[in-house]
Amino acid sequence: MAVGHVTLDQTSRGIRPGGAAYYAAITAHRQGLRVGLLTSFGPDFPSDALPSGVAVVNVPSERTTTFRIAHRRIGRAGRARELALLARATDLEAAALPEAWREASLGVLCPVAAEVDPVLAATFPDTSLAALPQGWMRLRGAGGVVAPQPWEDAELVLPHVQALVVSEEDIEPFQREALEWFQRVPLGAVTRGPEGAVLFVNGERYGVEADVAVEKDDTGAGDVFATGLLIAYNREANAWDAAAAAACCAAASVEADGVGGIPDRAALEARLAAYRRRQDG
Repeated sequence: MAVGHVTLDQTSRGIRPGGAAYYAAITAHRQGLRVGLLTSFGPDFPSDALPSGVAVVNVPSERTTTFRIAHRRIGRAGRARELALLARATDLEAAALPEAWREASLGVLCPVAAEVDPVLAATFPDTSLAALPQGWMRLRGAGGVVAPQPWEDAELVLPHVQALVVSEEDIEPFQREALEWFQRVPLGAVTRGPEGAVLFVNGERYGVEADVAVEKDDTGAGDVFATGLLIAYNREANAWDAAAAAACCAAASVEADGVGGIPDRAALEARLAAYRRRQDG
């Protein structure tokens, strides 16, 4: 189960579906899970963007959450992403959640614009829950331009989650606070794009090497990593193997536009085997 807004992303390549919950739902679906998505979107969201196998509860809205995504260069090789929130759909609260979904084995809370009520984290007593708090850490300024802000509701969420995943960009202004978060969850990760990730297991820090990839589009890669990590960890109960699977899942996802590169289970297993051979070599 994924909870969060699907979005319309305005990019240099045109407008396309997006949002952390969208990438999470597609990843879980392709890994063979039965998937439910609690979201909110308007009539402008494309009806064929989600597979028929994903059960969708849509909280009605006049509009779909819409971002403008641009990039600017930093130095010779680096670049930074700039977000502007142009429209926002309806908030997501516990009352909209189907009763049966409260018993889901896995869940991902993945807000993009503070739309997910943090109290929702407490409504899943038997669910292995992951939180991607990026959307709780965004402040909408003039012209919709998004700036970082502290995660004010961490205390409502952290006691209920098994895994916490953030990007290096998300926590850059809040590194001290983030280190404290990772002391309070069994499993955590900071994604670092082509530099891999930092894995936290019961607060202890480990490096995760990125899989080899020819990058075409890195949008959603962190969301794919997080979902892959949660799924693999709950299948195998091994944090390091789960991180390797997540790295391979994310690497595959960047090799095509949008969700086109997210692998199914067979493709992920093949990629993971090659990754492990390189690690052993």
